[in-house]
Amino acid sequence: MPSRLDADDACTGASGERATAVPWEQQSLQLPRAWEFSGGAGVTVAVVDTGVSTEAPALKGRVTAVGDAGQDCVGHGSFVAGLIAAATTDGVRFAGVAQQARIVAVRGTDARGVATAGSVTAGIRAAVGAGAKVIEVSPALVRGSEELTAAVKDAVAKDAVVVAAAVPDPPARGGSSSSGEAPEPLAYWPASQDGVLSVLDVDSSGGRPDNALVPREADLAAPGDGVVGPGPRGGGHYIGSGASFAAGFVAGAAALVRAAHPGLTAAEVAGRLVSTAYPDAVPRVDPYAAVTSVGPGVEGREVRAAAGEGAVVRLPGDPGAGPTRRAVLVAVGGGAGLLVVVWVAVVVPRGRARGWRAS
Repeated sequence: MPSRLDADDACTGASGERATAVPWEQQSLQLPRAWEFSGGAGVTVAVVDTGVSTEAPALKGRVTAVGDAGQDCVGHGSFVAGLIAAATTDGVRFAGVAQQARIVAVRGTDARGVATAGSVTAGIRAAVGAGAKVIEVSPALVRGSEELTAAVKDAVAKDAVVVAAAVPDPPARGGSSSSGEAPEPLAYWPASQDGVLSVLDVDSSGGRPDNALVPREADLAAPGDGVVGPGPRGGGHYIGSGASFAAGFVAGAAALVRAAHPGLTAAEVAGRLVSTAYPDAVPRVDPYAAVTSVGPGVEGREVRAAAGEGAVVRLPGDPGAGPTRRAVLVAVGGGAGLLVVVWVAVVVPRGRARGWRAS
């Protein structure tokens, strides 16, 4: 699944391949266990991307488009929306995380998939205007803007969970550099902004491609390398790789939590997703734990410090809380041309600055 199309490329069509086996990412996320408690009913998720095709069978009847966002030439936005909310169809084992959620399609790029700070800003504002309670942002920009910062702040103030890709999708990400060196960690926008859940992609083994782009920091990791999703039309499936797809899985998990615990604020939903994640250099989202975990004495409506002694992840904003924002650093060492890439989890006490607090 491409993230953008060149000017002379034809629109992405229907795929002739169908996912007749359960994809690895669904097994990794243990979605059937989470579905016993929540399907995302009553939650609207906005997809800020290339649009979401209203013709996609797996999303039929559950997509509301803002403007011309119901047309998706690239197919990327439809793929992400499918990861979030696609329903199962006959003979297909693929399904979205929150099959009962609704999708709001908004454009965050032009018709060919090119994103700017202005286009992403407009997409986020359209999502807020449509009343979305979860907003997935696929583009990851090297430069933000004051307007983009203001749009994200407004979305957070309107109690929306904002989930964004920590790095750009291929081909802008990944590949070997001409110098043979690993890419330098960078801040990408809007993922780097306070109040946003920044999501990094991992493969079936929990790793990432060689020389993949690296963010300065990320909150969560989720499947994003070689994942299965629907196309913009037809009942077939594509394979996609990139952090935007990982963000789709986390947005779906946020919809499950919002449906299961409607009394939680957006900040509390974000805190629950982070505090219940599987401990790793970048904590890996666990939809089942996020939906079912209950802190002591909170009667299922709020989360307090649920991590025990020695746990890696604790709820942002709790007294004595540990890391709330996981930085991913790349250290490069020389020596006879040997390239050493070291992943380090850095404790950055930014929970209060990001406004994630348990009630």
